[in-house]
Amino acid sequence: MFHKEGYKIIVITLILITGSLLVANHFLEKNWLFYLIAAILGFLLIMVLQFFRNPERTGLANPNVVTSPVDGKVVVIEEVYEQEYFKDKRLQVSIFMSPINVHVTRYPIAGKVVFSKYHPGKYLVAWHPKSSTENERTTVVVNTQKFGDILYRQIAGALAKRIINYAEEGQMVSQGDDSGFIRFGSRVDLYLPIGTNLDVKLEDKVVGAQSIIASV
Repeated sequence: MFHKEGYKIIVITLILITGSLLVANHFLEKNWLFYLIAAILGFLLIMVLQFFRNPERTGLANPNVVTSPVDGKVVVIEEVYEQEYFKDKRLQVSIFMSPINVHVTRYPIAGKVVFSKYHPGKYLVAWHPKSSTENERTTVVVNTQKFGDILYRQIAGALAKRIINYAEEGQMVSQGDDSGFIRFGSRVDLYLPIGTNLDVKLEDKVVGAQSIIASV
């Protein structure tokens, strides 16, 4: 199953690869060069298909837990001053996605979207400390029963050149549903109330809609 954001790129890739193979077949003998070109094109197709894969997952539907919004690795856990929405200290949990991870962003908890904003910006590497405030990004806040307002931020990286955000203010959302997509390597920051009980630690690998980040 592939994400809808990848349909156009997948079709274009298939057309280009098929055309390239036909040209190579016409002008080259079936020697090592032809098979090398075919292998490179096959690898490119596999990379595109795996990047846009969208495994079907069911959210936990548990208001007592915050699940990971994406697949990746926990790279930051720290108390920070969140200056855009809360304007106070929050517990930040950052998850880095490599190009081989699933890049679907999912709602970490059910509730009402009370804030959704896109910010143009730079394309610093996703693990750079200033990427959270200077890179292209989207900020979404979901009001929840048990945790209050939960903020998550999609952040572009050096390779990520497009962030897609489906969250609209006033919308009621379900835990685990698609909330966006980020192309080609990036990160997502979660901002939780100070004192929140975390269920992850640094370097943990997490799975979107399945791994529990925090609980009450």
